[in-house]
Amino acid sequence: MHNTTALLIELGSLILALGLIGRLAERVGLSPIPLYLLAGLAFGQGGLLPLDASEDFVAVGAEIGVILLLLLLGLEYSASELVTSLKTQYPSGAVDFVLNATPGAAAALLLGWGPVAAVALAGVTWISSSGVVAKVLTDLGRLGNRETPVVLGVLVMEDLSMAVYLPLLTALLAGVGLAGGSVALVVALGTVGLVLYVALRHGRLISRAVSSDNPEMLLLVVLGLTVLVAGVAQQLQVSAAVGAFLVGIALSGEVAEGARKLLTPLRDLFAAVFFVFFGLSTDPAAIPPVLLPALLLAVVTTFTKIATGWYAARRAGIGPRGRLRAGGALVARGEFSIVIAGLAVATEPRIGPIATAYVLILVILGPLTARWTEPLVSRMRRANRWRRGRGEGDEGTPVERASGLPSPAETPAAATGAKG
Repeated sequence: MHNTTALLIELGSLILALGLIGRLAERVGLSPIPLYLLAGLAFGQGGLLPLDASEDFVAVGAEIGVILLLLLLGLEYSASELVTSLKTQYPSGAVDFVLNATPGAAAALLLGWGPVAAVALAGVTWISSSGVVAKVLTDLGRLGNRETPVVLGVLVMEDLSMAVYLPLLTALLAGVGLAGGSVALVVALGTVGLVLYVALRHGRLISRAVSSDNPEMLLLVVLGLTVLVAGVAQQLQVSAAVGAFLVGIALSGEVAEGARKLLTPLRDLFAAVFFVFFGLSTDPAAIPPVLLPALLLAVVTTFTKIATGWYAARRAGIGPRGRLRAGGALVARGEFSIVIAGLAVATEPRIGPIATAYVLILVILGPLTARWTEPLVSRMRRANRWRRGRGEGDEGTPVERASGLPSPAETPAAATGAKG
């Protein structure tokens, strides 16, 4: 009874704190993810208020949070949309991978963490946060912009890549070697291909079998099916998160819409628990030593993501301003980076602190780059053009040139030859 009482008190306090944190983030216009991570650091081992009674419950809740994050992400896309994105966006996806995975892999090798950690940290720096990016685009009123489908296409390519990357990373972390990793990769590709085929050819039948006019029944069936498939996927070394993502892809139409409405509040609750749990598993004292590498990684991968968006938007025939907006929107990292780090932290504990610091930096910086990249670059270009124009002639005194005042040669009177 005492343990149950302590569990309820700790859990209630944690959920209440998350609610207050979410309201604060909404007030200041930020994603709540960095505040959830900070809360986990405060409540965890080495923090101010360690959670003992509720630690196991929070760990299970974190697993459910990952599953629901990927399920809701899968519900956003139909199988046909994914196939179309694969056909049109694969060059952008390849550029995205090379530009953004390379800094993470290089950093891990320079820090002496070995090849497996390099694969894990490459994933952390590679994947943008679909949740944060979607929210920022909505908040900025850009859903109807020409560059927005390009941004979403890059995100879809990343999400699909996770269906291959996560099983491979899981196999490498388990130490199964090259042969085991190859088997995991083949199983993952076969599973993804089979689900896409079934969803394309028989998606309506699946949706009809799951469909129900009773919201309670729909919730239970979809949630139960997702958790079951996630468990089977994990047993096959395909990753529970990928299994949930594939369930979301298989459902379509009114079923997907209804499931999305029912599961979104659950997703938000357990996703918050997941981010807190990742913070709980990270010792706050381990973050200051890796803050400089995390900051350097954040700076480098901010520019590489902007370059990715520029390239993808240029392929779609979008102008320079739209290319900059696309690049700035892709900067934020979040849920996937933490999922990858969470998988790797048991094998390489040093990844946890650097991933936490890295995500904290970019989940705050991402909304700012989405809003200000294009205006700042445009302003800098105008300033450079103005300076070049001022430097073409010798008219005017140095004081006039420094102050920006027009020289006599630039006045209307001088231009017309009038004496005044």
